[in-house]
Amino acid sequence: MELEKRWIRRVQRSAHEDSANQLVKHYYKEVFAFVYKQVIDEQTSLDLTQEIFVRMLQSISGFDARKASFRTWLYRIASNHCVDYFRSKSYRTSVKTGYIEEDLESAENILQQITQKEQVQELQASLALCDHTAQHIVRYKLYLDQTFAEIAVTLQLPESTIKTKYYKTIRFIRKEMEEKRHGKG
Repeated sequence: MELEKRWIRRVQRSAHEDSANQLVKHYYKEVFAFVYKQVIDEQTSLDLTQEIFVRMLQSISGFDARKASFRTWLYRIASNHCVDYFRSKSYRTSVKTGYIEEDLESAENILQQITQKEQVQELQASLALCDHTAQHIVRYKLYLDQTFAEIAVTLQLPESTIKTKYYKTIRFIRKEMEEKRHGKG
């Protein structure tokens, strides 16, 4: 923890390259996993993770350890970037023109991967219709396995508000996905 604080101070003061590299290296795998759980595509996850760290380094001068931990601040950047991606034109285009990679082993594996990816895309499309706070709550709960209390601290909202928004958003997503499956959406 003390080492992390030193890296942050060095980057904030003098854009210290080695410290920036150490910060990225320290958090890379967990941020990549957070992104991958949402997009279910390795190359896109790699690209988004790289963009998240670029954003982190561009805005690190504004990081204030008195307001949040570095990890919490970084995940806020990652979550915002994922929200931006799912609202982007490039995401909507990739969903419409999706393709199957040829190196998949079997027809059953292909069907399983397509079904999983389609379900994640349905979830993301429905989640994109929600406000930013609701999106953050659901992402932190589903993709980071955070408790309602942890999310409340991160978003600086009462835990009861977090719970209410989470369950309301989940009901909304279920309804949206059901309507799309039954041709109403």
